[in-house]
Amino acid sequence: FHIGEREEKCIIEDLPSDTLVVGNYKVQRWDIHKHDFLESAPGLGMFVSVSTPSGEVLLSKLYGPQGTFSFTSYLSGEHIICFQSNSTRLLAIAGSKLRIHLDIRVGEHFFDESAVQAKEKVDEVHVRLEHLIEQIQHVSKEQDYEREREEKFRKTSEETNSNILWWAIVQTLILIFVGIWQIKSLRDFFIAKKLV
Repeated sequence: FHIGEREEKCIIEDLPSDTLVVGNYKVQRWDIHKHDFLESAPGLGMFVSVSTPSGEVLLSKLYGPQGTFSFTSYLSGEHIICFQSNSTRLLAIAGSKLRIHLDIRVGEHFFDESAVQAKEKVDEVHVRLEHLIEQIQHVSKEQDYEREREEKFRKTSEETNSNILWWAIVQTLILIFVGIWQIKSLRDFFIAKKLV
């Protein structure tokens, strides 16, 4: 994604609790002379901050033009990951665009393929099995979290449907009452004018 040099950009990640999140990023600065993004942005760093659904700051740190950050969510919900450059240019001068390449991996414990190849076959199977078990646990956590969200949504829907039903009943009673009142008023009017 692209941002201005002094602009802050935030991404929302919906995470279950106890989930490892690892992010890799790389910043490129726009070069006016080449009309292209430079391969790297030396001297430019990124402030990375992560907030929980309750607003608590999990991570707030300054990194270089490329780096890796990680955190573990302890609450389930929408976590906000924000990026802002550490540019000290004045706002009027800082018209440069930045391109940020971002890769976020959620709930994945990475295994080193080169370390696996160096070990014996039994160790390789053991490491792959542990990795699969971690992935199964992550999928299970995701499913539990989705079940919680679905249950909350269902309760909200049922409450809304109940409120709509009561509102319809109240409207019907009001219409009946107004109709009876109008008939009575018209009847009294006709009797007063001696039309009936």
